Amino acid sequence: MSFLTIENLSAHVGPSPILRDVSLSVEAGEVRGLVGESGAGKSMIGKAVLGTLPLAVQVTSGRILLDGEDLLAMRPRDRRRVIGAKAALIPQDPLTALNPSRRVGPQITNRLVDILGWTRQDAQMRALELLHEVSIPEPERVMRAYPHELSGGMRQRILIASAFAAEPRLIIADEPTTALDVTVQKQILKLIRQMQQRHGTALLFVTHDLGVVSKVCQSLTVLFGGLVLEDTRVEPFFAHPSHPYSAALLAATPKYTDPDASLTPVPDAVIEGVQAEIAAHDRMQPHV
Repeated sequence: MSFLTIENLSAHVGPSPILRDVSLSVEAGEVRGLVGESGAGKSMIGKAVLGTLPLAVQVTSGRILLDGEDLLAMRPRDRRRVIGAKAALIPQDPLTALNPSRRVGPQITNRLVDILGWTRQDAQMRALELLHEVSIPEPERVMRAYPHELSGGMRQRILIASAFAAEPRLIIADEPTTALDVTVQKQILKLIRQMQQRHGTALLFVTHDLGVVSKVCQSLTVLFGGLVLEDTRVEPFFAHPSHPYSAALLAATPKYTDPDASLTPVPDAVIEGVQAEIAAHDRMQPHV
């Protein structure tokens, strides 16, 4: 059964569409990749689920079902309560996601206390357990530290611990390794996968990297210009992608086994074909 279901979600900034009838689902315990180049609308889908879209963005149609409840039909207060209990975010840049003027400990525990009603003592114990779980040494010291006193990898581990703190059933990971160097990226990807399997959490993994998708995802959705081009399981995608843009993306992925191989750009003809597909879609939509 799907824990997250998005049905025909459209969103606009003024008259300009940024999400076009997006439909996808994430099963309980599944890892789904959400793939596309910059500006495809990947992060906007995550923000729509979490209720953090910019004020300029207007959702114009569709439904977002979280554990069977339609988030878009709820009052804002009820929506925040449901999301706070059932979903969490691992953001892209740990340095900007953490408040530089506050110690690490309260940044993990305050969500448990303020949103979920935990006692301060229980929240503190839970935070220490999670810092142990994400392999942070001396967690008591780290709880008292400020973000700038820690490495990028340590900060990202703290954000992962924070995301899992309330045992959410869905986590949205928004390109969580982009700001890290390659060695640390590998460690963080492995940690996210281990935590997801250990806790049985559904995971929507936003990325532009098909190499990451092949390692951590069971299914994926390919997006371009806010339009879903392909929605499939990982194995058939890498064997025989069905959309020309998907095939071009796969061909453009660097071959780490052959570092001297030249990069293959996505052909202009493929981009023009997708743009024509988007234009045809937009012509069929009612004026917003």
